[in-house]
Amino acid sequence: MDNETTQNTINPETPDGAQTPFARHGALHVEGTALTDSHGDPIQLRGMSTHGIAWFPEYINLETFRYLRSGWNTNCIRLAMYTAENGGYCTGGSQEELKKLIQGGVEYATELGMYVIIDWHVLSDQNPLTYKEEAIRFFDEMSKQYADYDNVIYEICNEPNNAGTWESVCAYAGEVIPVIRANSKNAVILVGTPTWSQDIDQALAAPLDYDNIMYVLHFYAATHTDWLRERMRTCIESGLPVFVSEFGICDASGNGAVDLEQANAWKELIETYNVSYLCWNLANKNESSSILVPGCSKLSDWNEEDLSEQGRWIRDWFLGEKE
Repeated sequence: MDNETTQNTINPETPDGAQTPFARHGALHVEGTALTDSHGDPIQLRGMSTHGIAWFPEYINLETFRYLRSGWNTNCIRLAMYTAENGGYCTGGSQEELKKLIQGGVEYATELGMYVIIDWHVLSDQNPLTYKEEAIRFFDEMSKQYADYDNVIYEICNEPNNAGTWESVCAYAGEVIPVIRANSKNAVILVGTPTWSQDIDQALAAPLDYDNIMYVLHFYAATHTDWLRERMRTCIESGLPVFVSEFGICDASGNGAVDLEQANAWKELIETYNVSYLCWNLANKNESSSILVPGCSKLSDWNEEDLSEQGRWIRDWFLGEKE
């Protein structure tokens, strides 16, 4: 099977006649610190992360993704599947229903020629080793199913914290990554770092011995300021490939007031180093980090009144980006 042909013939063009992101860039790989496309050119992925798919499944649909691509100029979607919260994959949630949501999200993104991240959303379980066996089975199934999908990226542990040390992340990655690689030899894999994916310096000190790996940094602009930006700058300049798979411009709780000064400082740094970035979150939850206001039930074609302050800010950033 020629998977590039298979994917690109589904919907190779956007409504304005331009090629889709995948049609332009093809399969991705990591060269040095850069995420690179099939032509050897650096690429910056940008888009939205869903909130927990168990709680906000309505946003996983073709029209929402189409609007994010063609109306907001994004090229990537992140599917956040919590592992240990209420309704989580490993704590009583319907695994079959959650997998159906992931599968739907992957198919919609693929039809639209977008990149898509399958996110094993470690959070309250802290240590990715807690549900290691479940993760191995999940990623084995997903990477078999999407072995021919060059637009799929695997994020193996969202935010290790507290008991989730770099040593435990390395032990976990050492069992999960080979499972993915057995099915999908060249897929890009994102690896979370300790302290809610802030301690990328620990990955710099002891990186994993695999190709096509990027290390995750998360920030919330009102909490994480100069010190974390300097850490990111130092790590990239020292050779670490960094990927911002989640961020917000409010505080680290996902709520509170936005900090536009700090948000713009992060934006400048991300653009300077061409770092890929996914904004948290695609939902209408009553919190600052949701891009939609609580009363908005629309799934696309949002107007100014539908968007939160963060929603308006990130939309404008996306629309200012050029290929």
